[in-house]
This record gives sequence, C-alpha cells and structure tokens, in this order.
Amino acid sequence: MTRTDEVFGTRRAHRFRFLIRDRDAKYTAMFDTVFQSEGIKVLRTPPQAPRANAFAERWVRTVRRECLDRILIYNTRQLLAVLGEYLAHYNGHRSHQACGQRPPDRDSLPPKVADLGAVRVRRRKMVHGLINEYEQAA
Repeated sequence: MTRTDEVFGTRRAHRFRFLIRDRDAKYTAMFDTVFQSEGIKVLRTPPQAPRANAFAERWVRTVRRECLDRILIYNTRQLLAVLGEYLAHYNGHRSHQACGQRPPDRDSLPPKVADLGAVRVRRRKMVHGLINEYEQAA
C-alpha cells in the first residue's frame, strides 16, 4: 500500500489527476515525487499569489470552521476517519449555494415536500455529534 493510498484511500486515489499546491518551503521534492509516482501531475501556484488557489483556500476554511476547530484530534487515524465522515456529509447532504442549495452528490431534482405531521423524521449524528442530518424514517 502506498502513502497516497493511505491518505486518500485506494478507491479515490485513481480519480485525482492534479495536485495544486503553493510554493511553501515545507513541500520538498520528495513530496512531489510521491504524487508523481502515482501519475498525479503536481502544479504549483504562481509566486506571491494567495488568491490563485481560492477554491482550496475556501475548502480549508470551511472544514476547519465546521469540523476541525471543534474536535480534539489525537492521531492520524482519527483525523482520516473524521475527515471521511465530514466529506460524506459535505458532498452528500450539505447544501451548496453554487448547486442551487443542493448537495453536489445528489441528483438534480428538488427534494419532495412532505407533510411533517404525517411523516416520521429520523436524526443521524455525524462527525462525533457535531452535525445532525435529518431524513424520512422508513
């Protein structure tokens, strides 16, 4: 198992084609080599251009504010588990303004409107209880 398999999971690693990163000195040549060995092209942002990777910066801000700033992470294994659960929520249940308030992994049809007086609703706790998801009970 390679390091990228460990970080990204074997099912998702093949889906990445590019790694966009800044020019921080903490990224060594070995860092790039690991990704290039998996067939992932490493792209560096322009020098002194903090807005060049705005989507990634926004993602980091969102995941920190909604998740990581509220949980004490003890080790890498727990971090990967928490991020995996948060990603499932983020892409499958959390509304996104750019998608018309729909999650990106959902179909394009609007949800059915239900009479809440006649329907049972089930709450599911996500990310150690930080996030609650609601769905119609069977």
